[in-house]
Amino acid sequence: MLVGLVCALGAAVCFGTASVFQAVAAQSTAGGVGTAGVDARQVARVMVKGWYVLGLGLDTAGFGLELVALRTVPIYAVGAALASSLAVTAVVASRMLRTSLGRVEWAAVAVVCLGLGLLAAASGSGGHGSGTPALRWGTLVAAGLTLVAGLAAGRLPGLRVRSAALGLGAGLGFGVVTLAVRLIPHLSPGAIVTNPATYALLLAGGAGFLLLTSALQHGSVTIATAAMVLGETFGPAIVGVVALGDRTRPGLAPLGVAGYGLAVLGAL
Repeated sequence: MLVGLVCALGAAVCFGTASVFQAVAAQSTAGGVGTAGVDARQVARVMVKGWYVLGLGLDTAGFGLELVALRTVPIYAVGAALASSLAVTAVVASRMLRTSLGRVEWAAVAVVCLGLGLLAAASGSGGHGSGTPALRWGTLVAAGLTLVAGLAAGRLPGLRVRSAALGLGAGLGFGVVTLAVRLIPHLSPGAIVTNPATYALLLAGGAGFLLLTSALQHGSVTIATAAMVLGETFGPAIVGVVALGDRTRPGLAPLGVAGYGLAVLGAL
């Protein structure tokens, strides 16, 4: 449990810092901000920049830590920890992007920490369910729909609306990734190749990166990341409890719900 929670928090630090690095690269790309649509060529230009490559390295490290966490603690605990990445983003952005955090923002960071503390005290072990075949195929369908909806979101009018919609699409994609990891119970080559969740993970992960990079090009890193947190948090947590057997410690369900709510609310 302790190792899983530490890995989840480490992943949040990696993802939160990576978002700022990638925002620096995205917003420095000529023609990125204000351009409608998800332009793969613009994204490709961003991906070769040093800050983006560094952020991608942090994302890779964060994903590795997330994998370990998802194998040992419930999805809801990992999701709440990853939601705290927005607090990391805000603090790092205040240094690198010259944004300022007021008392409300610092209070929100404190609320996130309080929520994570309560959730850590209440979390039980991760469920041992591996999901039904229908659920595995459902993640693949959800990954495809996320990509299609995200591409449509890139055409919305207004920078703030477009950035939020793209961030939400990215979050939904990363939420599918989180769920797909739990739906791959065995890591043998045969089990990986024949499991639809494997392809859902690849498709949703690629869609998430594409949409998040486009969101960072189109507007505020905090708006995009907040929408991403909203998209990636609730759905996988609910599926984990309903379908995969995730539970809190006996008698501590109210404490877990309160901690989860405070962590996500503080992040948003």
